[in-house]
Amino acid sequence: MTRFAAPIAEQIWTMKYRYITDDGGDASVEDTWRRIARSLAEVEAEPDIWEDRFYDALEDFKFLPAGRITAGAGTGRKVTLFNCFVMGTIPDDMGGIFDNLREAALTMQQGGGIGYDFSTIRPKGAVVKGVSADASGPLSFMDVWDAMCRTIMSAGSRRGAMMATMRCDHPDIEEFIAAKSDAARLRMFNLSVLVTDAFMEAVKADGPWELQFDGRVYHTVQARDLWNRIMQATYDYAEPGVIFIDRINQANNLAYCETIAATNPCGEQPLPPYGACLLGSINLARLVRDPFGDGASVDEDELARLVGLAVRMMDNVVDASNFPLEAQAREAQAKRRIGLGVTGLADALLMCGLRYGAEDAVAQTESWLRAIARAAYLASTELAKEKGAFPLFDRDAFLASGTMQAMDEDVRAAVAEHGIRNALLTSIAPTGTISLYAGNVSSGIEPVFAYSYTRKVLQKDGSRSEEEVVDYAVQMWRDRMGDAPLPDHFVNAQTLAPEDHVAMQAAAQKWVDSSISKTINVPEDIGFEAFKDVYMQAYETGCKGCTTYRPNDVTGSVLSVSESADKVPGEGAMPTEGGEVIYMSDPLDRPTELEGATYKLKWPDSNHAIYVTVNDIVLNGHRRPFEVFINSKNMEHYAWTVALTRMISAVFRRGGDVSFVVEELKAVFDPRGGAWMNGKYIPSILAAIGGVLERHMVQIGFLAGEGLGLKSDPTAQVTNLAPPKGPACPACGSYDLRMIEGCRTCASCGHSKCA
Repeated sequence: MTRFAAPIAEQIWTMKYRYITDDGGDASVEDTWRRIARSLAEVEAEPDIWEDRFYDALEDFKFLPAGRITAGAGTGRKVTLFNCFVMGTIPDDMGGIFDNLREAALTMQQGGGIGYDFSTIRPKGAVVKGVSADASGPLSFMDVWDAMCRTIMSAGSRRGAMMATMRCDHPDIEEFIAAKSDAARLRMFNLSVLVTDAFMEAVKADGPWELQFDGRVYHTVQARDLWNRIMQATYDYAEPGVIFIDRINQANNLAYCETIAATNPCGEQPLPPYGACLLGSINLARLVRDPFGDGASVDEDELARLVGLAVRMMDNVVDASNFPLEAQAREAQAKRRIGLGVTGLADALLMCGLRYGAEDAVAQTESWLRAIARAAYLASTELAKEKGAFPLFDRDAFLASGTMQAMDEDVRAAVAEHGIRNALLTSIAPTGTISLYAGNVSSGIEPVFAYSYTRKVLQKDGSRSEEEVVDYAVQMWRDRMGDAPLPDHFVNAQTLAPEDHVAMQAAAQKWVDSSISKTINVPEDIGFEAFKDVYMQAYETGCKGCTTYRPNDVTGSVLSVSESADKVPGEGAMPTEGGEVIYMSDPLDRPTELEGATYKLKWPDSNHAIYVTVNDIVLNGHRRPFEVFINSKNMEHYAWTVALTRMISAVFRRGGDVSFVVEELKAVFDPRGGAWMNGKYIPSILAAIGGVLERHMVQIGFLAGEGLGLKSDPTAQVTNLAPPKGPACPACGSYDLRMIEGCRTCASCGHSKCA
């Protein structure tokens, strides 16, 4: 008897969270819960007692620690259990900038998403004293960060994620706002503008706004014009987001000892320099009693009990986790931040007969979040009584903070008497994957996106099967009501008015001491003035930030209609990116003999050829690549050819659609320059190997043709160019070198080396 409510939940567990070792690991999801409970109970004085209590909280997906904890706790892997980091303040000097780049790489290597404020770097064109040069500006260094992120595969097989912020009064803010208009730039970043209260008042008054750095005013613009630029960029490209930074700092429990200027990649965690936070969610959908009945409601006694256990577990993570940097460990220990939130809220509202965004649903949301905040703060004061308050606790300053001003008197009294274990306790994360793992409950405080859709599952032989994925609340309705039509209060993200989204976010924000990851979906045809009103409403109703998504030709569509899905109100499908295919996780078995072919690759200006052997396996009558061997007599190539051999073979043996390997290799660009081969410009020797693999896949029928079956063909735009004359620039690879004042200088990037 499986605990999983849907096949997709078990697939997510296997791919993302299951711990597998040569001698076993997690044989069932119960083993996963036990592994997490045992690991987080180890720091307790009575670990056996707390292990069982923690297991009870995890059982049946009632409390969902974030993915880093679920996948990493108790495994012995050198990974961080923290989800969110904001890195140190970037100094305005070259050495400090690249020290920070190194710290970012180390953090992302262990699986942390990071945030940075680039407002501290002097603007483009500013004088750099001592070197007789002008500054290149923060955007140029963001490009360096972006390139670094592309090379880091963070723990759990996730690509690195980054957030970049910039103050609304920085002289380069207009370039920052427009950055995502270039489809190839800063793809690894989310961007948000730090908007101050003074700026918002200037926008309302249509007043002037000074762009300044280090006390010098560089430009003066009209505040409303700058606001319109922000709005137009996010209207067209879904970025940048807006962070109301003064509100964040004013409400911060720790305003007396820290200043915040950045958030984690999804925005729910505003953090100080080297700040770190872990996440977890109470699954409200599992706590509804008598769903769809006259007495449907969340069991608030069970909710309070569960919150208390969750707070204790998350507090223990602070002591159990690794940290990429010592500065992050010190910051986490000094403040013991946690981010307890919710998921399944929209499903819980549906089961209670409430329409997401309606007045009664807004009131119920505020009530649930208030109950969670109360229970969390009281649990943390009990922990402080037992284990001590967080080291930087200052009773008078803490009680005077914005969050504590709104707390009930009994909570304030408990804090005054015992202190509090955790400086901040609540946050609402996006929870996309863990919500699928919990049976496809609605994510975070978002509305349901699709009540039913068809998911294509990629099998080992390359074929695809289809399975229906049903929202948790809809499945419960079917189980209880059979074929009865869904009630009118079943609405989804695409049918809701934007103001309904904002009202729900504002209601939750009142009782969340950090922030909320929330996307406000707006229709493609929304007028620009109405679009701007969404952001103004978010500011006026107390939100700490605002992120919207408007589908268009540039951003694409969040949801696509599933032709085979049941027709239900608000029918749609999952986001097209990553939502369609599940890759099978068990590797293919290797037969005793395989058929294959060997290809000779002669790279220009190289003394030795590279030989690429590709062996194939036949499954269900179809031939597909199974392993690759790359060899060269050039010992300079030895390490990377062995590494590439192992990595590509490991991917091929997992089965599924492995054509992305070709795409990734063909996109590799060598800054020393590529080569022309058979009338095509090949940007690197790795790209040439990708071309060999692609030709082999075409020959065996795995791909229909060159550039087909891929998301894009990186060489498509240069195949008809004439071969260039002269050497390539060693810095950027372009063939634009010329002699200027006795030096060979690149007209494209400015690289210069005296001849």
